[in-house]
This record gives sequence, C-alpha cells and structure tokens, in this order.
Amino acid sequence: MTIMSINFSKMNAERKTGPKGKVNISNNVAITGIEKLNMDFGGDNQKALRFTFKFESKYEPDIGAITLEGDLTYLTKKEKAEELLKEWKDTKKIEPNVMTLLLNNILTKCNIEAIILSKEMGLPAPIPLPKINKPVEEKTENKKK
Repeated sequence: MTIMSINFSKMNAERKTGPKGKVNISNNVAITGIEKLNMDFGGDNQKALRFTFKFESKYEPDIGAITLEGDLTYLTKKEKAEELLKEWKDTKKIEPNVMTLLLNNILTKCNIEAIILSKEMGLPAPIPLPKINKPVEEKTENKKK
C-alpha cells in the first residue's frame, strides 16, 4: 500500500471582493472516482489505482473560493485493488484505513497549494497558521512579593 504520486489537473482561485469583517472559511475534500491503471509494478500481484479528488475552500461572506482537482496513484496488492474497485462501484465508499491514508496525503498537498494560491489572490489562508501570542503579564501584586 504505497502512494506513488499526487497530481493536479485543475486549479481555480477567485477573489470577488476584499475581506471585510469576519470571514468564515470552509474546506472540503472528496474522492470523486477510482479506476484501475494499466501499470505493472512488482509483477502480477501488484496493481495501481487512480483516485480522482476535489478540494474546495469557500470563503463566507462570498469573497472568493479555491478549487483544486487532481488524482492520486495508489499501489497495492491485486486482491486489495479489486476489492476497493468493487466496493466503490457498489457503494461509492472506501474502507476507512485506506480512506484515511488517501485523504491525509491529499489534504497535505492541497492545503499547501491553497495557501500559496490564497496569498497570490489576496485571500486569507484557508487553514489557521501558527501564531505566537503575547504572554499574559502577572498581576502587580505577585511582582511585589
């Protein structure tokens, strides 16, 4: 079970107006499809799958949006690949262990790209960035002791 690559096929960033007041940002990522790739790795017992995905950051009030689409190539055992394809075809779901691995890798790549695009478009970063807060000063009574 190896992730071989993550590639973007579409990037769209739009800023309608400048940020005013409180801005809410909602992020969503979804697997939109799965297909078997005709690639041979490790002989007949390994198969590659292509998972297509869509990542969206929506800014409210409606000041802009970022949309990223792409695919992830996943290498696994032949039996596992067939099982994943069948489950997707029947239920449009993926087993939790595999889904967690896929989404974590997709989110890592998409969040980085979305931060870059938000900077270029003059939008707030779609995820909270680390900050250092000013330390709270002790009360003057404690300092006199």
